[in-house]
Amino acid sequence: MSNILLAGFGGQGILFAGKQIVLAGMRDGKYVSWLPSYGPEMRGGTCNCSVIVEDEPIGSPLVTKPDILLAFNTPSFDKFESKVVKGGMIFVDSSLVNKKSERDDIQAFYIPATELANENDLTGMANVIMLGYIIKKTGLFSEEFFKESLTSGIPAHKAHLAEVNNKALAIGFGYEG
Repeated sequence: MSNILLAGFGGQGILFAGKQIVLAGMRDGKYVSWLPSYGPEMRGGTCNCSVIVEDEPIGSPLVTKPDILLAFNTPSFDKFESKVVKGGMIFVDSSLVNKKSERDDIQAFYIPATELANENDLTGMANVIMLGYIIKKTGLFSEEFFKESLTSGIPAHKAHLAEVNNKALAIGFGYEG
């Protein structure tokens, strides 16, 4: 069972990242749920997304006790770190979050996704870099399967984004932190 909570500011691609996990889950024949939550100001305001990928039917789409947390900013880290279940995982964009988890009952991973995106001329692609790293560390999907799913989910009018998405995904998969 994978109860995943992605959280950050609007405009960081939180909802997009959640959708990509759900689309891959659908392609893999899983039961999935995607539930966005964001403030009325959207871009720049708080944003989170509950994602469930399951082998059995899903009772509720709301993730209140995530197995996996992706924190893209400090307010999200502060708000949701304590809610991760024992044995769960936290993935933090360490370019934007200056904190480390003090919990010893979870695994915490720190990836400078925003910094890596900027260094590789992929501004705005930190979310996809994080996806690559998360998929690698969780084993939720294989790298090739997820890459194929990500590419197939790009609308025809945005086909030019396939190359940058694949580059960002490869950086995440290749990150050793």
